[in-house]
Amino acid sequence: MAERKTERLMNLIFALLVSRQYLTKEQIRESIADYRDSTPQAFDRKFERDKEELRELGINVETGSIDKYFNDEPGYRIRRDEAELPDLELTREEAAVIGLATQVWEHAGLASESTTALVKLKAIGVDVDTSVLRMAEPKLSTDEPSFDAVWDAVTRRVPVSFVYARPGQEPMQRHLQPWGIVSWHDRWYVGGFDLDRGTSRIFRLSRIIGDVTPEGAAGSYEVPEGTDMKDIARALFPPPPREAAVLHIRTGRGQSLRRLAERVTPLGDDLDEVELRYASRWELASEVASYGPDVVVISPPDVRETVVQRLRAAVNGQLDAS
Repeated sequence: MAERKTERLMNLIFALLVSRQYLTKEQIRESIADYRDSTPQAFDRKFERDKEELRELGINVETGSIDKYFNDEPGYRIRRDEAELPDLELTREEAAVIGLATQVWEHAGLASESTTALVKLKAIGVDVDTSVLRMAEPKLSTDEPSFDAVWDAVTRRVPVSFVYARPGQEPMQRHLQPWGIVSWHDRWYVGGFDLDRGTSRIFRLSRIIGDVTPEGAAGSYEVPEGTDMKDIARALFPPPPREAAVLHIRTGRGQSLRRLAERVTPLGDDLDEVELRYASRWELASEVASYGPDVVVISPPDVRETVVQRLRAAVNGQLDAS
């Protein structure tokens, strides 16, 4: 995709926000690379679409006269008092989260384009107040070529198709109603309703081959209420094992547990000490309980207690059945 709309919109915000005066369309065009490289007709279309998108985001582009004494060409700006957030009172934890979020986006292309835009504004005589850039400083980072097209489809709710290649499989054409984008373990994913499978799916952006093609009108579907991409990612990618457990296992038994072992130490009397890591106490307790007296939990105590509870419940169930 030749144009990078995300960068263009951010550069437009910068240009209209930092200027202390109204900017003419020609000044705006000269300050932003994507506008400057377009024909006059294409620039007009892009500029009108971008203004409308900013308004939909709650950022009002004000139109006014550059010289109030003359009926000259209208100019544009974003009022700082309307764009800035009011003073907020945050807890220490909330402030820490926001502080972390402001350090997330480090898009080299965006940083370069923004700097170029400011230099060009100064060069054509526009007074620039760079202090206001702190309120709109993005630091997201992605190298996936499909990111911008997918982001655009997500924000506008446009169905898309793309070629997707899973490891060891032939690339396939996929059709998706994208719900959102999420960064998970340093990789970017898009999730949504897979029209081919008839269910929700998540796709890694780095595995998308070629272009992402729009296949419908904006707003042609609804994102299910309460959709949280982090929850979807957690369900599909369970956390790696972190907690450590020590088990005593009879020789020749507990093979599924032995496969997870970090260390196996023979203790004699047909007994081995097995050390392993686990992510879910409940899943480990269920697996241990299925082996009955052949597997005993030595530590940690909460896993041991959960196993005892499961075994008691099984015995009570058998007694009730008899």
